[in-house]
This record gives sequence, C-alpha cells and structure tokens, in this order.
Amino acid sequence: MAVQSQKYELILDSLQKLLESRNLQTISVSEIAQTAGIGKGSIYYYFPSKDAILDALVERNYEKPLATAKNLSSQTEIPPFTRMAMIFQACRNSSSEYLRSREGKGTGAQEESFLHQKYLNHLITELKPVLAEIIRQGIDKGEISFDKPDALAEIVLIILTVKMDNTLIPSSREEIEDTIAGLVSLLEKGTDNPPGSLNFLMSGF
Repeated sequence: MAVQSQKYELILDSLQKLLESRNLQTISVSEIAQTAGIGKGSIYYYFPSKDAILDALVERNYEKPLATAKNLSSQTEIPPFTRMAMIFQACRNSSSEYLRSREGKGTGAQEESFLHQKYLNHLITELKPVLAEIIRQGIDKGEISFDKPDALAEIVLIILTVKMDNTLIPSSREEIEDTIAGLVSLLEKGTDNPPGSLNFLMSGF
C-alpha cells in the first residue's frame, strides 16, 4: 500500500475512533490529526474539511455492499430479482455491522440521527442507479413489466434502508416483516409477477 493510501486510511481510522466516544461537533481537525499522529497540514492535503473526512468514512464503511451491487449489475445471466435479493442481503449485513459498531457509544440521540442520515443518504444515492439498471435489464428481457425503473429503485431503497436501519422509525420484527411483505406484494403486482413469486426477496429480514 502506498504511503499516501496509508495516511488517508489512518485519518479515517482516527475519526472513527474518536466517534466511538465523542460527538462529531466537538471533534476538531487538530484532534483527528493528533489521534492519527500526523500534522494538521497533512489532513488538509487529503481532505478540505472535517465533513469531507466523515463523507469518506461513510463511503468506506459501505464499500463492500456497494462493490457487490455494482458487480451484480453487470451479471445479466442472473435473473434481475435474484440480483436484487443479493444486493438487499449485502446491504442488510452492512447495516447490521454498522449498528453493532455504534452500540454503547457515548454519542447522543441527535448525533446518532445525524450519522444515520449520512449513512442512509450515501447508501440510497449510490445504489439507486445500480438497482435502476438491473430493473431496466429486466424490462429489456421481458422479465419485468414497469415503465419507471428509477422511481421503482428509489421507492424500494427508501423502504428497505429505513426498515433495515430500524432507528428512524423503530419497529418490531413483526412490523418490519409486514412492511417488507407489503413491498414484495406491490413489486409483484407492479411488475406483473404472480403472487408469491418474489417472496424470496424477504429472505434475511
């Protein structure tokens, strides 16, 4: 790994470490540099601001599921809904890991809400074009009947991410399962698939 990459990752690691016990608003760039054991000027060589470091940290933490999603979008030999299910599972795993990493941290409710918003916004923004492309491929092959792939991708992602996160609108397991079942039913009706044919999308919820 190049020296530049090592220092870049060290900066992200340092912010993540500080966030384990501190509110983001109280963390300064100087403290991030001190935790990383580098000069403050080195921080600004890689990042223009503290917010930019946080954005990069969010991106890194969702790197694996997003890489999975982008890889799946090109595997046209796999049926589109199967690829969607694989993406959903990857996102669920990532979301679960993130929530476990935040358990017992010293951050307050407002801070947690802000961090969750960052994570969810990044996930939806990055996955929407990937999921929309998979839906388009299904439309082109006649496997999906729908005329608004971008809108469908966004609707699905908003519902799934909110339910997977389960902090913005806390729900019981039964309520989550009911919501996902309702989403699957709407997908079946909206894409001309027979009832029950997309139940596999619920696996893992």
